[in-house]
Amino acid sequence: MNLRQLQALARQHGTPLVVVDHAVIRRNFAEFRRHFPKVQPYYAVKANPEPEIVRTLFRAGASFDVASLPEFMLVYENIKSWPAPAQQDFIWDKIIYANPTKPRQTLEALDRYKPLVTFDNLTELEKIHAYAPHAGVVVRLRVPNTGSMVELSSKFGCDPAEAVDLMLAATRLGLAVEGVSFHVGSQCCNFENYVQSLNMASAVMREARSRGQPMKILDIGGGFPAPYHQDVPPIATLARKINAEIDRLFPPDVEIIAEPGRFMVASAAWAVSRIIGKARRDGKPCYYIDDSVYHTFSGIIFDHCKYPLKSFRRGRKEICAVFGQTCDGLDVLSLSEELPELKLDDLVYAENIGAYGSASATWFNGFPPAKVVHVNL
Repeated sequence: MNLRQLQALARQHGTPLVVVDHAVIRRNFAEFRRHFPKVQPYYAVKANPEPEIVRTLFRAGASFDVASLPEFMLVYENIKSWPAPAQQDFIWDKIIYANPTKPRQTLEALDRYKPLVTFDNLTELEKIHAYAPHAGVVVRLRVPNTGSMVELSSKFGCDPAEAVDLMLAATRLGLAVEGVSFHVGSQCCNFENYVQSLNMASAVMREARSRGQPMKILDIGGGFPAPYHQDVPPIATLARKINAEIDRLFPPDVEIIAEPGRFMVASAAWAVSRIIGKARRDGKPCYYIDDSVYHTFSGIIFDHCKYPLKSFRRGRKEICAVFGQTCDGLDVLSLSEELPELKLDDLVYAENIGAYGSASATWFNGFPPAKVVHVNL
């Protein structure tokens, strides 16, 4: 996607606008498979649930990680070529419900599909048994999240010392115990998290086998970092560590799956906005755009992420502030952006905004989310 194309799309569709390039999504998927040949990627739908993205990744060979009933149905209903839901192996091969805590109503709705779901405590296990007795289960471990942009270990995961007892409890309840999962935290640039977690998972699986509990699946979760800036370590470096540990720690009959979301879609989208206001405060230029942190730039608030704004206009840059369109003081995109002098109706854009941006956009203040345009489908 070049700047001329972005400008042309903004003129055609108006702003605010999000442009998703599916050629980039396919390239990211192929890169993941090349670096992790023994790992089946289950795309984390919450990163960006656009149906077009689901279809592109399905055609490329992806499976899917969902975290709600609407996400499950989004995936299920958008792939018309799938076999009938009675074929249990098909569902497990294509969808894992990886949210460890599920409402009773969700379990009741999922049971007819014989889903594969995660859990991390006895209360959840008993709930699954009561309302989705045909489910297969994967126990989620609490693992190190040190240095990850979004930490998850304080909310999810059982102590590894409890994991096998939970598996045996599931077996006594008549549930099919399939394996172990973990998540090192989103946008993980501390690759030792993976090394430690793989060793923890290996120890749990060895203990489970020694106590008569067979293991089929290891879900290594997400966290695979998107290249937001040049300091993000390359995926090839992470792959060498993970692949070496997989070869060393796990027998070949264990199926390895992962839940990449951000890595697949972050770099595949651009946001284009228009300057709708201009002021000078305390000697600093201030610009207002027709998007906000409640809309496409919601990742600034919810995802601890930054999206540097760039201008199509050239000129000497100066430090400025950029605010969103809502009438709320929290709606600040940046207090130290570097942009040339801009005029009303000039366009600005942000790169790498395909994950957790428009996915968590709202209608706050009555402003609708940005229009999404897909190219290279």
